Amino acid sequence: MEYSLHSKSANVIWNLLSTAEGLEIWIADKVDRDGDKLVLTWGEVWKVSETWTATIVAEEKMQRIRWKWVDDEDEDAFVELAMVKSDITNDFTLLITDHAYDEDIDDLKDIWDRNLNRLHRKTGL
Repeated sequence: MEYSLHSKSANVIWNLLSTAEGLEIWIADKVDRDGDKLVLTWGEVWKVSETWTATIVAEEKMQRIRWKWVDDEDEDAFVELAMVKSDITNDFTLLITDHAYDEDIDDLKDIWDRNLNRLHRKTGL
């Protein structure tokens, strides 16, 4: 999936993709990052919540970050967030690669669309 961002700042975009604080703005309600380990929680931790743990398997600063969910049995599954700068506008585009089975593609696209709407509302990007 590809989403246009209204920012020319590589630092701002990279922080949104690679830090716990940045990911909390638009992907999950709570994110902890310890080295190559990510713990993402949706919902209120003290009430009903869902927590997933991922291992960061690739990270190229100011370019992309890729993680694999620890509990995913599919060896080929991963999530990758990449930032690409437009030569024409100098704005950044967010490229999201998220492994999905055919029957899950629409649901997954809806999730990412909601995440990006959240990002736009909270940051204006």
